[in-house]
Amino acid sequence: MSGELEGRVALVTGAGKGVGAAICDALEGEGAIVVRTDISGTDVELDVRDEAAVGRVLNETAEKHGRLDIVVPNAGVAFVKPITETSLAEWRELMSINLDGVFVTAREAAKIMAPAGKGAIVNIASVTGLRSAPLIGAYGASKHGVVGLTKTMGAELRDVGVRVNCVCPGFADTEMVSSHAEELTAAIGAPVHDVIDARQGRLGTAEEIARTVLFLASDRSSFSTSNAYVMDGGLYAALV
Repeated sequence: MSGELEGRVALVTGAGKGVGAAICDALEGEGAIVVRTDISGTDVELDVRDEAAVGRVLNETAEKHGRLDIVVPNAGVAFVKPITETSLAEWRELMSINLDGVFVTAREAAKIMAPAGKGAIVNIASVTGLRSAPLIGAYGASKHGVVGLTKTMGAELRDVGVRVNCVCPGFADTEMVSSHAEELTAAIGAPVHDVIDARQGRLGTAEEIARTVLFLASDRSSFSTSNAYVMDGGLYAALV
């Protein structure tokens, strides 16, 4: 630990478990003050579908600590279902968290960071936001949106000192992946972990993803904005 984030203030959504919790641990390990938010309640209970609540929590964080340096819109959900069997209600519910929630969180963060002339927003997308993924089409579509949002926001905010990047993980050893393993196995007709092993080598870890977020949140990535960083053990390159 170098303490390179000492004194900086960060806020992470979806921080109750998995990748979100690992991101918080990584940021805190480098000295950042981290506000952990999650719908189930952590430091602060926050439903990213509630636009007013998102704005309030971000502003309260900045007012309490006198600054807001890092925001990681991480909250997300997934389900396994062909597009032709996905209802509009299911589509909208997923988008309200995975895309709308990221948009609102990043937008409100930018409103605070831009006047200060500095800040780093690190969105959590997915390798499925760069390439098609049958059976999780709604999830993939939402992550394509996150990648596009990241590129646009980075371009818009570059000249005011706010950097916006995203991380695109492959399959990781998290509750989200394990909870859908049986469905994916049934849908593709083969053990999903065998497919992952063949194409990705192994499951990634939440800590490996968190280290990439840490890099993008720190001054080590000071020349990076509007970029999508793939962390997938080679999965993207192996997909056909």
